[in-house]
Amino acid sequence: MANAPAGPDALLRLPEVAHLLGRSKWAVYADIRARLFTKPVPVGRRAVAWPASEVAAINRARIAGATVDELQRLVDELHEKRKPPPGAEPGGVVREARR
Repeated sequence: MANAPAGPDALLRLPEVAHLLGRSKWAVYADIRARLFTKPVPVGRRAVAWPASEVAAINRARIAGATVDELQRLVDELHEKRKPPPGAEPGGVVREARR
């Protein structure tokens, strides 16, 4: 785990995510299957991570007493925010429309 606090754009690996959630690694993946936690993003051929902002948002919702339905809606919203805007290429580059 990193010694410095992660910024909102940081990508966190599974051991740190499990620690921040107070859950086991197995429980993190069980929560993903139940739509109670976001899916990881690929960061390499065999490596995945989670955006720190998503981990924090889910923790805030749990602390606030969110229901299962509320957590599932939040997870859906967080996944939707990951999608690039129309016309964007991988990496977030938006091309101008051809005339």
